[in-house]
Amino acid sequence: MNQSRDTILISDTIRAIEPAGEEPDERFFGTSSGDLGALSLLLQRYLRAAKGTLRTLEKPKKCTLICCADHGVAEMQVSAYPPETTAQMTANYLLAKGAVANALANFARSDLYVADLGIKAPLPPLPTLIDRKIAHGTKNSAKGAAMTREEALRSLAVGIRLAHHFTAQGYRCFLPGEMGISNTTASAAITACLCRLTPAKATGRGTNISDERLKTKIEVVRQILAVNRPDASDGVDVLQKVGGFELGCIAGLILGAASKRAIVILDGFNTGAAALIAQALSPAVTGYLLPSHLAAEPAHAAILEKLSLKPYMDMRFRLGEATGSSIVADFLDAAIDASKSVRTADKNAPEAEYDTADMPQIQRRSISENAPHDDVIRLPEFPAPDALAMAACQKRIDSLAKPIYSLGRLEALAVRLAGVTGVAQPPLASGRTLLIFTAEEPSERQKHLTAAFAAHAGAPVTLAQLDAASSAAAAFAFGQKIAHELTADCPLIGISLTAPSNETAKEKADLLAKALRHEKDGGDLLDLLHRLPPASCVEAAALLGAISAAAKNRSLIVLDDPATETVAHFAERIAPTLTPYLLYVQRDYLALSLAASCGVAACLGIRLMDAALHMLNDMKTFAQTAVAVAADGPGRGRQG
Repeated sequence: MNQSRDTILISDTIRAIEPAGEEPDERFFGTSSGDLGALSLLLQRYLRAAKGTLRTLEKPKKCTLICCADHGVAEMQVSAYPPETTAQMTANYLLAKGAVANALANFARSDLYVADLGIKAPLPPLPTLIDRKIAHGTKNSAKGAAMTREEALRSLAVGIRLAHHFTAQGYRCFLPGEMGISNTTASAAITACLCRLTPAKATGRGTNISDERLKTKIEVVRQILAVNRPDASDGVDVLQKVGGFELGCIAGLILGAASKRAIVILDGFNTGAAALIAQALSPAVTGYLLPSHLAAEPAHAAILEKLSLKPYMDMRFRLGEATGSSIVADFLDAAIDASKSVRTADKNAPEAEYDTADMPQIQRRSISENAPHDDVIRLPEFPAPDALAMAACQKRIDSLAKPIYSLGRLEALAVRLAGVTGVAQPPLASGRTLLIFTAEEPSERQKHLTAAFAAHAGAPVTLAQLDAASSAAAAFAFGQKIAHELTADCPLIGISLTAPSNETAKEKADLLAKALRHEKDGGDLLDLLHRLPPASCVEAAALLGAISAAAKNRSLIVLDDPATETVAHFAERIAPTLTPYLLYVQRDYLALSLAASCGVAACLGIRLMDAALHMLNDMKTFAQTAVAVAADGPGRGRQG
């Protein structure tokens, strides 16, 4: 009877899934829709899924759901952690509340829920745990099917029912995550089958296992596929033979959310594999999926391609606790706030009034106020980062209850800030500011975008007006003076240039790159800057002055647009000790194509740092959470 109800529920849910809506009204995005780069596509995809309108655009209520279950294939020694870690981490989410999922849910302002689909080891009393246990873990898929077909259907039905339950409570955005030792082995088998990859190409290091264990894992995936021969045309067959209960639940959650026109933001490799199952059952679900990051697992790119999704960032994550999806959910919130603000500046938009009183006023500065200066531009030696603070910060991160190095560039961000500030554990409330140099007045649209994203990042804005008739030396001194004042007690500063369009922004970056391609060892840089047209010369000089002053004040400099990044790269070639102070947000982290950014990318870079600080301050250590440490790979002997 239960099987019959599950089968009917799944069939009814799939029939209820409609294709996502048509393109939203482009008048909102206007002729300069590229100002938001890929964030415009993020907004459009969200509106299509919700069949919303620009008039009704609101930030969605977010639900982080961590699905937990054990895998019989763990007995093949394919993970760096023992099987009981699944139960220990489940308790961590709900008792100690010291996992990555907790920290990033705090960051994204998402409500966190945890479900037991098939944890094998005994659990302590966990009153808020959603108990949907199907069995005490799957069977060993290297020796036969991971579960029965009835169990596969049940796992899908559980996910659908959870989606219906939470959407009834007003949740419109789901951030699924998973916990289950050896689940990347199951996901590798799913991906190999549905993306037609070899086991070697589908299988990665998961919890950061050693080379020897990786060889074993690849052979286990090969054995799983040979023994089970899953049918790629039947999503339930694939789930039954090589999947996991938590992966089936997430696939069901995707189906259920799509049937209610709610969105699901995918995290990494495992949620991607679950999405492949959902897509196999209902291709229309892809219209309700949003990507987040490109995971460190090598086959994640193939998953995203199969789902027709392009990631918004590359953070080198190898953890599936709604980490990247939490960050993209935050970006979506910022873009929605900005879109509502921009409509107040768009005379062609449908009439609407939005409260922008909470947005910071843009402080204005003018080069005319500049103090006397020398007619020489030099970049000094900059203080080395605090090595002790960096080592202490990394030691804490390595001791947090997660696979070692699993948060990739988020870990590097925290360590970088520790080195710059000399504080081993920088606080969440670290000061921040945004400095924008402009040779011409930004458009009303740009000012609204800047103000909205700055408000989201909690960064006061200073707009520094330049004059093309000024000398480069005067502009350099002007940039120094403002940045020195802004970073006197502020460890984070975003620095940007303005441009009226993406095309002119790209032209400016190309012009600067061509003129500044030659190195010059110390001395006066004026002759090099004078190769530039007057406006570009003044802009480059002001940027050099601001970068120099901010680094001398030991502030981390979050670079915004390609032109600013070009000038910064030139500066660090001249003064290599500047390098630790420069954060190339668009070059190294984001895939958003924000050429005429006007501070937007820098504000998102500051939010990436906030995510890193939540990790550093909200998470707890292995000792505090009683979670088992790594028994293999680089974490062995280092975690504790």
